[in-house]
Amino acid sequence: MGSLDGKAALVTGGSRGIGAAVAGKLAELGARVAVTYQNTKPDNVHGIRADSADPDAVVAAVEETAAEFGRLDVLVNNAAVFQVGPLEELGREEFDHTMAVNVRAPFLAARAAARHMRDGGRIISIGSNVAVYAPFPGFTLYSASKTALIGMTKGLARELGPLGITANVVNPGPTDTDMNPADGPMAETIRGLTALAVTDGLLRSPNWWRRWRETPVRTSPARASTLTAGSPSDQASSPRGRVPAVHPASNYAQVTGRAWTP
Repeated sequence: MGSLDGKAALVTGGSRGIGAAVAGKLAELGARVAVTYQNTKPDNVHGIRADSADPDAVVAAVEETAAEFGRLDVLVNNAAVFQVGPLEELGREEFDHTMAVNVRAPFLAARAAARHMRDGGRIISIGSNVAVYAPFPGFTLYSASKTALIGMTKGLARELGPLGITANVVNPGPTDTDMNPADGPMAETIRGLTALAVTDGLLRSPNWWRRWRETPVRTSPARASTLTAGSPSDQASSPRGRVPAVHPASNYAQVTGRAWTP
Protein backbone atom coordinates (compact mmCIF):
# COMPACT_ATOMS: atom_id res chain seq x y z
CA MET A 1 0.00 0.00 0.00
CA GLY A 2 1.19 3.51 -0.80
CA SER A 3 1.49 6.25 1.78
CA LEU A 4 -1.26 8.22 0.01
CA ASP A 5 -3.76 5.42 -0.53
CA GLY A 6 -7.29 6.80 -0.42
CA LYS A 7 -6.15 10.40 -0.83
CA ALA A 8 -7.15 12.73 -3.65
CA ALA A 9 -4.87 15.33 -5.19
CA LEU A 10 -5.00 18.17 -7.72
CA VAL A 11 -1.86 19.32 -9.53
CA THR A 12 -2.23 22.49 -11.59
CA GLY A 13 -0.24 22.54 -14.80
CA GLY A 14 0.29 18.81 -14.47
CA SER A 15 0.71 17.77 -18.10
CA ARG A 16 4.47 18.40 -18.41
CA GLY A 17 7.67 19.21 -16.57
CA ILE A 18 7.65 19.35 -12.78
CA GLY A 19 3.85 19.14 -12.66
CA ALA A 20 3.74 15.88 -14.61
CA ALA A 21 6.51 14.40 -12.45
CA VAL A 22 4.68 15.40 -9.27
CA ALA A 23 1.39 13.96 -10.54
CA GLY A 24 3.12 10.71 -11.42
CA LYS A 25 4.78 10.48 -8.02
CA LEU A 26 1.54 11.15 -6.17
CA ALA A 27 -0.19 8.43 -8.20
CA GLU A 28 2.71 6.07 -7.51
CA LEU A 29 2.17 6.68 -3.79
CA GLY A 30 -1.48 5.68 -4.14
CA ALA A 31 -3.32 8.97 -4.54
CA ARG A 32 -6.07 9.56 -7.05
CA VAL A 33 -4.81 12.48 -9.10
CA ALA A 34 -6.38 15.21 -11.20
CA VAL A 35 -4.33 17.71 -13.20
CA THR A 36 -5.12 20.87 -15.07
CA TYR A 37 -3.78 21.30 -18.58
CA GLN A 38 -4.18 23.60 -21.55
CA ASN A 39 -3.07 21.75 -24.67
CA THR A 40 -2.20 18.07 -24.22
CA LYS A 41 -4.45 15.98 -22.01
CA PRO A 42 -2.29 13.63 -19.94
CA ASP A 43 -2.93 9.91 -19.59
CA ASN A 44 -3.56 7.93 -16.41
CA VAL A 45 -4.93 10.87 -14.42
CA HIS A 46 -8.13 12.88 -14.43
CA GLY A 47 -7.48 15.77 -16.81
CA ILE A 48 -9.21 19.13 -16.44
CA ARG A 49 -8.71 21.68 -19.18
CA ALA A 50 -8.24 25.02 -17.43
CA ASP A 51 -6.34 28.25 -18.00
CA SER A 52 -4.81 29.46 -14.73
CA ALA A 53 -5.16 33.03 -15.95
CA ASP A 54 -8.95 32.55 -15.70
CA PRO A 55 -9.97 32.84 -12.03
CA ASP A 56 -13.26 31.04 -12.57
CA ALA A 57 -11.51 28.12 -14.28
CA VAL A 58 -9.09 27.75 -11.37
CA VAL A 59 -11.88 27.48 -8.81
CA ALA A 60 -13.91 25.20 -11.10
CA ALA A 61 -10.95 22.81 -11.37
CA VAL A 62 -10.81 22.49 -7.59
CA GLU A 63 -14.55 21.87 -7.41
CA GLU A 64 -14.43 19.29 -10.21
CA THR A 65 -11.62 17.41 -8.47
CA ALA A 66 -13.51 17.29 -5.17
CA ALA A 67 -16.68 16.14 -6.95
CA GLU A 68 -14.85 13.51 -9.02
CA PHE A 69 -13.09 11.91 -6.06
CA GLY A 70 -15.52 12.78 -3.29
CA ARG A 71 -12.75 14.54 -1.36
CA LEU A 72 -9.62 16.65 -1.77
CA ASP A 73 -6.55 16.11 0.37
CA VAL A 74 -3.65 17.58 -1.60
CA LEU A 75 -3.32 20.69 -3.75
CA VAL A 76 -0.11 21.32 -5.69
CA ASN A 77 0.05 24.82 -7.18
CA ASN A 78 2.44 24.21 -10.04
CA ALA A 79 1.08 26.08 -13.08
CA ALA A 80 3.12 29.19 -13.88
CA VAL A 81 4.32 31.47 -16.63
CA PHE A 82 7.97 32.39 -17.08
CA GLN A 83 7.97 35.98 -18.29
CA VAL A 84 11.44 37.52 -18.19
CA GLY A 85 13.09 40.35 -20.04
CA PRO A 86 14.36 43.91 -19.74
CA LEU A 87 12.31 46.08 -17.39
CA GLU A 88 11.28 48.47 -20.16
CA GLU A 89 9.75 45.56 -22.10
CA LEU A 90 7.61 44.32 -19.22
CA GLY A 91 4.51 46.48 -19.06
CA ARG A 92 1.11 46.33 -17.44
CA GLU A 93 -0.10 43.48 -19.65
CA GLU A 94 2.87 41.26 -18.77
CA PHE A 95 2.56 42.17 -15.10
CA ASP A 96 -1.15 41.38 -14.95
CA HIS A 97 -0.75 38.05 -16.75
CA THR A 98 2.19 36.91 -14.62
CA MET A 99 0.50 37.82 -11.37
CA ALA A 100 -2.77 36.25 -12.50
CA VAL A 101 -1.17 32.88 -13.18
CA ASN A 102 1.67 32.80 -10.64
CA VAL A 103 -0.02 34.48 -7.66
CA ARG A 104 -3.78 34.90 -8.03
CA ALA A 105 -4.39 31.35 -9.26
CA PRO A 106 -2.52 29.68 -6.34
CA PHE A 107 -4.37 31.92 -3.89
CA LEU A 108 -7.80 31.14 -5.34
CA ALA A 109 -7.01 27.43 -5.64
CA ALA A 110 -5.84 27.27 -2.02
CA ARG A 111 -8.91 29.19 -0.86
CA ALA A 112 -11.24 26.83 -2.71
CA ALA A 113 -9.34 23.69 -1.72
CA ALA A 114 -9.32 24.56 1.97
CA ARG A 115 -13.10 24.32 2.03
CA HIS A 116 -12.87 20.64 1.07
CA MET A 117 -9.85 19.64 3.15
CA ARG A 118 -10.00 17.97 6.50
CA ASP A 119 -7.34 17.43 9.13
CA GLY A 120 -4.31 16.23 7.20
CA GLY A 121 -4.88 18.42 4.15
CA ARG A 122 -1.80 19.62 2.28
CA ILE A 123 -1.25 22.71 0.14
CA ILE A 124 2.08 22.82 -1.71
CA SER A 125 3.18 25.56 -4.08
CA ILE A 126 6.04 25.33 -6.55
CA GLY A 127 8.12 28.48 -6.22
CA SER A 128 11.61 29.20 -7.50
CA ASN A 129 15.03 29.91 -6.11
CA VAL A 130 14.84 33.32 -7.82
CA ALA A 131 12.55 34.31 -4.97
CA VAL A 132 15.79 34.55 -2.99
CA TYR A 133 18.42 35.29 -5.64
CA ALA A 134 18.03 37.01 -9.02
CA PRO A 135 20.86 35.43 -11.02
CA PHE A 136 20.41 37.51 -14.16
CA PRO A 137 18.98 40.87 -15.16
CA GLY A 138 15.46 40.59 -16.46
CA PHE A 139 13.99 38.53 -13.61
CA THR A 140 12.24 41.40 -11.80
CA LEU A 141 8.68 40.35 -12.63
CA TYR A 142 9.14 36.60 -12.33
CA SER A 143 11.07 36.97 -9.05
CA ALA A 144 8.33 39.18 -7.64
CA SER A 145 5.66 36.61 -8.46
CA LYS A 146 7.57 33.73 -6.88
CA THR A 147 8.47 35.77 -3.81
CA ALA A 148 4.75 36.39 -3.30
CA LEU A 149 4.22 32.63 -2.95
CA ILE A 150 6.47 32.58 0.12
CA GLY A 151 4.41 35.25 1.86
CA MET A 152 1.18 33.53 0.85
CA THR A 153 2.39 30.21 2.18
CA LYS A 154 3.32 31.70 5.54
CA GLY A 155 -0.13 33.23 5.79
CA LEU A 156 -1.85 29.98 4.81
CA ALA A 157 0.19 28.05 7.35
CA ARG A 158 -0.80 30.43 10.11
CA GLU A 159 -4.49 30.46 9.18
CA LEU A 160 -5.02 26.81 8.27
CA GLY A 161 -2.61 25.19 10.72
CA PRO A 162 -5.21 25.04 13.52
CA LEU A 163 -7.40 23.01 11.14
CA GLY A 164 -4.64 20.45 10.58
CA ILE A 165 -3.92 21.69 7.05
CA THR A 166 -0.28 22.37 6.24
CA ALA A 167 1.13 24.78 3.67
CA ASN A 168 4.59 24.58 2.11
CA VAL A 169 6.41 26.06 -0.88
CA VAL A 170 9.15 24.19 -2.74
CA ASN A 171 11.76 26.43 -4.39
CA PRO A 172 13.48 24.45 -7.16
CA GLY A 173 16.75 25.57 -8.64
CA PRO A 174 17.37 25.25 -12.39
CA THR A 175 15.28 22.31 -13.58
CA ASP A 176 15.52 20.47 -16.88
CA THR A 177 12.12 21.16 -18.44
CA ASP A 178 10.97 22.25 -21.87
CA MET A 179 10.84 25.86 -20.62
CA ASN A 180 14.40 25.66 -19.27
CA PRO A 181 16.27 22.79 -21.00
CA ALA A 182 19.60 21.49 -19.74
CA ASP A 183 21.15 22.06 -23.17
CA GLY A 184 19.77 25.57 -23.48
CA PRO A 185 21.80 28.72 -24.23
CA MET A 186 22.24 29.57 -20.52
CA ALA A 187 23.56 26.16 -19.45
CA GLU A 188 27.19 27.15 -18.89
CA THR A 189 26.26 30.39 -17.16
CA ILE A 190 23.95 28.55 -14.79
CA ARG A 191 26.67 26.00 -14.07
CA GLY A 192 29.00 28.83 -13.11
CA LEU A 193 26.46 30.41 -10.78
CA THR A 194 25.76 27.09 -9.12
CA ALA A 195 29.48 26.52 -8.68
CA LEU A 196 29.87 29.85 -6.88
CA ALA A 197 27.42 28.69 -4.25
CA VAL A 198 29.13 25.38 -3.56
CA THR A 199 32.77 26.39 -3.97
CA ASP A 200 33.44 26.76 -0.26
CA GLY A 201 32.24 23.24 0.50
CA LEU A 202 33.81 21.65 -2.54
CA LEU A 203 37.25 23.13 -1.89
CA ARG A 204 37.36 21.21 1.36
CA SER A 205 37.31 18.00 -0.66
CA PRO A 206 40.43 16.68 -2.40
CA ASN A 207 38.22 15.80 -5.38
CA TRP A 208 36.57 19.22 -5.61
CA TRP A 209 37.31 19.72 -9.33
CA ARG A 210 35.85 16.37 -10.34
CA ARG A 211 32.83 16.89 -8.11
CA TRP A 212 32.14 20.30 -9.66
CA ARG A 213 32.53 18.91 -13.17
CA GLU A 214 30.03 16.17 -12.35
CA THR A 215 27.45 18.49 -10.80
CA PRO A 216 24.41 18.60 -13.11
CA VAL A 217 23.58 22.01 -14.54
CA ARG A 218 19.97 21.47 -13.58
CA THR A 219 17.99 19.20 -11.35
CA SER A 220 15.32 16.99 -12.86
CA PRO A 221 11.53 17.18 -12.56
CA ALA A 222 11.66 13.77 -10.88
CA ARG A 223 13.97 15.07 -8.14
CA ALA A 224 11.72 18.06 -7.53
CA SER A 225 8.68 15.77 -7.44
CA THR A 226 10.21 13.59 -4.73
CA LEU A 227 10.32 16.45 -2.23
CA THR A 228 6.97 17.83 -3.36
CA ALA A 229 5.18 14.50 -3.17
CA GLY A 230 6.78 13.82 0.21
CA SER A 231 5.08 16.86 1.71
CA PRO A 232 1.59 15.26 1.76
CA SER A 233 2.79 12.31 3.85
CA ASP A 234 1.63 11.89 7.43
CA GLN A 235 5.18 12.57 8.57
CA ALA A 236 5.09 16.08 7.08
CA SER A 237 2.65 17.33 9.68
CA SER A 238 4.11 20.66 10.79
CA PRO A 239 1.63 23.47 10.07
CA ARG A 240 4.45 25.96 9.61
CA GLY A 241 5.18 27.33 6.17
CA ARG A 242 8.42 25.63 5.13
CA VAL A 243 10.40 26.71 2.11
CA PRO A 244 12.70 23.86 1.03
CA ALA A 245 15.04 24.27 -1.91
CA VAL A 246 15.65 21.61 -4.55
CA HIS A 247 18.85 21.31 -6.54
CA PRO A 248 21.62 18.80 -7.12
CA ALA A 249 24.58 19.41 -4.80
CA SER A 250 23.92 22.74 -3.06
CA ASN A 251 21.31 25.09 -4.41
CA TYR A 252 22.27 28.74 -4.45
CA ALA A 253 18.88 29.30 -2.80
CA GLN A 254 19.61 26.79 -0.07
CA VAL A 255 19.11 29.49 2.54
CA THR A 256 15.39 28.95 1.99
CA GLY A 257 15.62 25.43 3.32
CA ARG A 258 14.89 26.34 6.92
CA ALA A 259 11.49 26.21 8.53
CA TRP A 260 9.57 29.40 9.05
CA THR A 261 8.78 29.94 12.70
CA PRO A 262 5.71 32.09 13.42
